[in-house]
Amino acid sequence: MTSRHVSFLALTQFIHHHLLWFLVAAYTISAVWPAVGLGIRNLTFGDLHVFDETLHVSFLLLLLATLMFNAGLGVKPSHLKSLGQKTRVLLAGLTANLIIPMAYIFLVTLIMRLWYEPEEAQYILVGLALVAAMPIAGASTAWAQNSNGNLALSLGLVLASTVLSPVLTPIVLYVFGEMATEEYERVIHSLAAYGSGTFLGLWIVLPSLLGLAVRFLAPEAQLTAILPFIKLINSVVLLLLNYSNGSVSLPQAVADRDYDFLAVTLAITTGLCVTAFSSGYGLSRLFGVDEAERVSLMYGLGMNNNGTGLVLASLALASYPQVMVPIILYNLVQHLVAGGVHEVMGRKSAGNGPSK
Repeated sequence: MTSRHVSFLALTQFIHHHLLWFLVAAYTISAVWPAVGLGIRNLTFGDLHVFDETLHVSFLLLLLATLMFNAGLGVKPSHLKSLGQKTRVLLAGLTANLIIPMAYIFLVTLIMRLWYEPEEAQYILVGLALVAAMPIAGASTAWAQNSNGNLALSLGLVLASTVLSPVLTPIVLYVFGEMATEEYERVIHSLAAYGSGTFLGLWIVLPSLLGLAVRFLAPEAQLTAILPFIKLINSVVLLLLNYSNGSVSLPQAVADRDYDFLAVTLAITTGLCVTAFSSGYGLSRLFGVDEAERVSLMYGLGMNNNGTGLVLASLALASYPQVMVPIILYNLVQHLVAGGVHEVMGRKSAGNGPSK
């Protein structure tokens, strides 16, 4: 192994282990220097006609498809073989991933009627609706693996929610539309129409399945050799996506100095994230699963694919940039909470000592 290759691997690991702080830096830069991020959003490659629908092929969508392809590429066939034994827990996790956020956001909607600025309450509702409607984040598998979770269950949750997203996402968005005021009901319903089966199928499901197919067909030795490159590409793409999407909403939020909106949004998104992680823990106790499956349920229910939500919001709701603020904050909070869970699980494992 050459010194250049060693340096490359070290750089990849450094970015991977400090990704949260790189995300914070990307959002900070987007707030003070949004020009490049807005330029990235405006890069397009024409239109694509699929099933009587016209889809604009933008650079953002290609970045999103790259993330999903690499997520499928990271799935090992050996992990999928044991999924059949996890059907009951898998279905329960997918159901809870839909119901728990809906219940939480419904309660928040009732409480936020007391907020002095009704428009801000609707921004938060639409943003949280997008968070809840997205499939489970592929990053949850990495956190689960680092915390000695059940990787087969983690992958099952990600793949199942991704494959079902063209059906479930529009339904969830229509349900949230019933909670909104008349104007924002139309906004959420337009999101459901834009993020239809064609959009999610083309940019989320298809790239994931293509990545999975390549994983099954390509020689394992070649895949092992390129995985560090894939990991670095993923990190760069994720940072570019978040920087570009943050460039739409954060400069205005900073310029307005609307600190009370930012504070209440942070509190609500943190509450949703903690509730989602806690529901994974509660579900694991209900089903009496082992520690590894408990870890996977917590990460799976707590982490959503907010990259897709941000892209969808930036494309369909350009005139409502504040909607992206709850999504951005949830994206940061979910990694902070995941890091906290990882620390707790690590101390618990150390306290229990080596298994006999």
